[in-house]
Amino acid sequence: MEVVDKSRRYDRQIRIWGSHGQRNLENSKVALINCSATGSEVLKNLVLGGIASFCIVDNAKVTRRDLGNNFLVEHSHLGESRAKVVTALLQELNESVAGSYVEEDPSTLMSSNPAFFSNFTLVIATQVHELETVRLDELCRQMKIPLLVARSYGLVGYLRVSVPEHLVIESKPDNSVDDLRLHSPFPELLEFVNSFDLINMDDLMHQHIPFVVLLLKAAEKWRKLRDGVHSSAVPSAEATISPVCASKDRAMLKDIINGMRRQSPEGLPTDHANFDEALKAAFHVHSPPVAIPSEVQSILDDSCATQLTAESDDFWIIVSALKSFMDNEGNGQLPLQGSIPDMHALTDLYLSLQHLYRDKAEADVSHVEARVQALLKKLGRDSNSISRETVRLICRNARNLRLVRYRTLMEEFGGESSSNRGCSVLQIALHGEQSSLHEAASVYVLLRAADKFFAAYGRYPGCYDGQIEADVPALKSLTTQILNEVGATGSSVSDDCVVEMCRFGAAELHVIAAVMGGMAAQEVIKVITKQFTPAPGTLIYNGIHATMNIFYL
Repeated sequence: MEVVDKSRRYDRQIRIWGSHGQRNLENSKVALINCSATGSEVLKNLVLGGIASFCIVDNAKVTRRDLGNNFLVEHSHLGESRAKVVTALLQELNESVAGSYVEEDPSTLMSSNPAFFSNFTLVIATQVHELETVRLDELCRQMKIPLLVARSYGLVGYLRVSVPEHLVIESKPDNSVDDLRLHSPFPELLEFVNSFDLINMDDLMHQHIPFVVLLLKAAEKWRKLRDGVHSSAVPSAEATISPVCASKDRAMLKDIINGMRRQSPEGLPTDHANFDEALKAAFHVHSPPVAIPSEVQSILDDSCATQLTAESDDFWIIVSALKSFMDNEGNGQLPLQGSIPDMHALTDLYLSLQHLYRDKAEADVSHVEARVQALLKKLGRDSNSISRETVRLICRNARNLRLVRYRTLMEEFGGESSSNRGCSVLQIALHGEQSSLHEAASVYVLLRAADKFFAAYGRYPGCYDGQIEADVPALKSLTTQILNEVGATGSSVSDDCVVEMCRFGAAELHVIAAVMGGMAAQEVIKVITKQFTPAPGTLIYNGIHATMNIFYL
């Protein structure tokens, strides 16, 4: 009964990331540092999404400021533990999610009990200043736990994922191409194609032949015409079909497809949908075979895949097996994806074709699985420790694998290694003509300057009435200091931006917190499900102009 209830409750999101993605989400344990407006918005989205549990670390009490920006707290909660109140109200949103809280200063907890964070799948830090995020990042990396930093500051926001490496199994690109193998059809597909006699079949069958069959027959006929071979258009298993690259060859291929149409009683070519589909899909034949994406090739060639150890992640062992498969049974190609697009065909013909592709894909999975087991045995690990389901998932998505490696926050915020990279990125943005990029770079520098201001004065600039004008010179000086630290000498942030930052007064507006909470939850889900590629750098949101930029710092 519970399974049915969950499938209904999470129906729409399961359509996006599948039951396996939902399973990963339901097994995740999330820690949140600070449950002010931004943190509460992040957790609200994750609780509704169905994470297993969450734990809030916050020692603050509910104040009047919380009443103005946090929809989870009410006037009756004034003076109570903010972590306790938010935990109780979040659990009302989804009774299947367990919630807990720790009333302790996050900084103190990091020092007194760092092992506390090892219990979680992912840690979220909101409204935490620079020095504390650097400490937390070092701690999480030691424990191999992903960290997400989110912040709302006035009308701007900051978002950053930090993890040594994040492996994306299902990147789901918008421009994916169906893997039909029409350049190098496998034997079972050729046998299926050769079973059709286009000349002697009846009209009903002729207008419902899958376009894959039409394309392979047309391509074989083109090849034989090109080679001067006069025989029937029966695709053979001896030769791979050469790409039809020249424009005259492409025109010839389309003429062959149209020539395969039957005539109407009036003597005109029929306009059956399957032939129209063949013409639209002709690029599968007249374009060169789809190359292995550069992102995938870099993963295959990565030292983590070529130099395995007993401690290697399961992902890298499967990638190594993929590479070995390509060098042997795969003949240089990745495993077949196994899915086919919708097409105009008789149901039984479509299902037969679908089964052919699925069976071939399963055969490829078996080859890769055997190589995975051999590698595990060689590494001294249990040969069955990696499930076939995991191997299948990576094989089916082999063309869409992605790898993102993040620099540490220490490398971004300081240190010699960050200077050249941060300098070039910020200088280009601050001196460029693109206004949104210039403003985003200014916001980034000012957020860091505000943290330096906090470290020096124990408060944020402009947070008290009557101090805005007095704080402007100090904040301006700190922005210059930061630019000099990263080597961006000569760059500057406009006085208007500095004044606006002081006017923000570190206020956490609900409208910005809601936006940042939504984006942060989305990135968390990407990391947990290993689907879609998370933001690869530092994300700056400008709520004044509703723009977003990512910097690779």
